[in-house]
Amino acid sequence: MAQVFSKASNRLPLIALVGGLGFLLFTIWFISYYFSPKYTDVGYAPKQPVPYSHQFHAGELGMDCRYCHSNVENGAIANLPATQTCMNCHNQVKPESVKLLPVRESWASGKPIEWVKVHMLPEYAHFNHSVHVNAGSKGGLAVGCETCHGRVDEMEVVSQVQPLSMSWCLECHATPEKYLRPAELITKMGYDQSRPADQEAKNLEVIKKKGIAPPTNCSACHY
Repeated sequence: MAQVFSKASNRLPLIALVGGLGFLLFTIWFISYYFSPKYTDVGYAPKQPVPYSHQFHAGELGMDCRYCHSNVENGAIANLPATQTCMNCHNQVKPESVKLLPVRESWASGKPIEWVKVHMLPEYAHFNHSVHVNAGSKGGLAVGCETCHGRVDEMEVVSQVQPLSMSWCLECHATPEKYLRPAELITKMGYDQSRPADQEAKNLEVIKKKGIAPPTNCSACHY
């Protein structure tokens, strides 16, 4: 009786197995990247109600981040500036600017400017700005604004540059010596690229001496 299937058909189960495994690995990779904050969140740069340029204010003028985000050292949330903060300058500087019309309207009506939030965490995750900025209370070290928010002094429109994912946070908590800097330089831009070669070693000394131990347990961020 003649064979129904050729000898080549014996390879089909192996081909199907290899193909199925390849498809599974591709699916895992595709989801792990394209469904992750690295792809979905990084680069998010919403249009704001007022065209405020960080590149000009923080970069060219050298304004300190804490002038506008005044609560960052004392509260969990880095507050957005009140209209009063804007008007401290702009009641004299470019008081007739068309771009600043929403600011003047807010000042006249008392209705806050509805800034669009750029960096958002899930509601089940907790992050306290003051804890990170004031890490210097344990030896003069802290997390700089640039480490999480990038070079805002070079951004015409602020965008998200880090994924703010759990793995990203844990990397810093597990190896804080790589990310901490002198507390007096928390707002310095460009530090991450120009930090002293021995800074990591100095950080390790302070971490050991002061007992700095960022938590890596679940309840540190989820409670």
